Amino acid sequence: MSATFPPLARRLDGLQSSAIRDLLKLTSRADIIGLAGGLPDAELMPRDRIAAAADAALSDRSRLQYTESPGWGPLREVLAVRESGRLGRAVAVEEIFVTHGSQQALSLLSEVLLDPGALVIVEDPAYVGALQVFRAAGARIVAVPLDSEGMRLDALRTLLEAGERPAVVHTVSNFHNPGGVTLAPQRRRELANLAERYGFWIIEDDPYGELWFERPSPAPVATYSPNVIRLSSASKILAPTLRAGWMIAPAPVCRAVELLKQGADLCGSALTQQITAELLADTDWLAGHVDTVREVYGARAGALVGAMRARFGDRIVSTDPAGGMFVWVDFTDGTDTAALLPRALDAGVAYVPGNAFAVSTDYTRSMRLCFTTSDAATLTEAVDRLAKAHGGV
Repeated sequence: MSATFPPLARRLDGLQSSAIRDLLKLTSRADIIGLAGGLPDAELMPRDRIAAAADAALSDRSRLQYTESPGWGPLREVLAVRESGRLGRAVAVEEIFVTHGSQQALSLLSEVLLDPGALVIVEDPAYVGALQVFRAAGARIVAVPLDSEGMRLDALRTLLEAGERPAVVHTVSNFHNPGGVTLAPQRRRELANLAERYGFWIIEDDPYGELWFERPSPAPVATYSPNVIRLSSASKILAPTLRAGWMIAPAPVCRAVELLKQGADLCGSALTQQITAELLADTDWLAGHVDTVREVYGARAGALVGAMRARFGDRIVSTDPAGGMFVWVDFTDGTDTAALLPRALDAGVAYVPGNAFAVSTDYTRSMRLCFTTSDAATLTEAVDRLAKAHGGV
C-alpha cells in the first residue's frame, strides 16, 4: 500500500539541491580526480593539535554541558580580539555570535533581515549556498556581474538609481567562490558608502580571507560601515568538522539571531568551540600552520593554472588565483561544460559546470576547478584527463 502524506510547506517549491553536493556523490570513486568539491586538504588539517585540545577540554566534565546560544564565552573573547585586529577597531564581545559554520549564520540572517519578496543582490556567478538560503527565504534575487576586481559597482549603482531597494547585498569579498576574484579596496569603500546612502545591509561572506598567497587580503568591507555584517569560519584554516563559524554584527542583529538560534538548535557544540578557542588563541602556532597551508595551496594553484594554459592554450581564459581555493575557467571555443562533464567523468576527472552558479548569466562555457586537495603531479594528470575528454587537445 502506498502512503499519502500531508503536503509540505510551499517555501520548498522551486528549491533545488546543491549541484556541487550532488556531484560529489558521483565523484567519490577512487579512480576520479576531484576538482569539483570546495574541500580543504585533510592532510593539512592539524589532527594532533586538535586531539590535544580535545583532550584538554574533556578533562573537565563541566565543559560537557550546553553552552550559551551566542557561543562559548572564551571563544567569543578570542574572536573579538582577532576581529579587532582585522577591522582596526575594538570589536565588543556582544558583536560576536558563534554559529554552526558560517552557513548557519547566513541562514539565520536570512530570517532576521528578509521578509518574503525582499530584494537581495548577489554576485554573478554566485555562491551556491547563498542562493539556496535566499531562495528558501522567498527573496527576490537580482545578480550583478563580477570582473577582475570583484562585484561591478557600476552595475549595482545602475540598479539603485533605477529605484531598486535591496534589503541585503551579499558579497564573497576575498577569493570569490566560484569566481576566484577579490573585491578591490576602492570598491569596498564605495560599496559601504552605497549601503549607508541607500539603507541596505551588506553581508560580507569571508571564509577564505586568510588563505592569501603573496599579499594579505584587503581590509574587510566591515571596516568602512556599521551596515556590514561580516561572516567567517575556522573550516578552511583548521578543519570543517569543528563547524565553528562566526558573525560580527551590531548587537541588535546578534540578539535577533539569538532568538532564532534558540529555536533551531539551542546552542552549538561547547566541545568543538573550546577546541577552536584554544587553537585560535595560540597565535604563534596558528601563524605557522596557516603559512604552511598558504604555501601548499599557492603552489597547487600555480600548477593547475599552468597545466590548463599549457594544454588548452587560447581555448580558455582562467583566473590567476591570489588566494582561496578556486580557479574559474571560460572556454573560448564554444565548449559546453555541462555536456563535457559526462565524458570528463568517464576519463576520470570531475569539475563543476559554470551553470551551477548562474543567476541571470549563461555560464554554459565556464567551469569551476578546486586545486586544494591534489598535489601538482595529480593536478597535471587531471588536466591531461580533461584534455582527453575534450577531444585530445
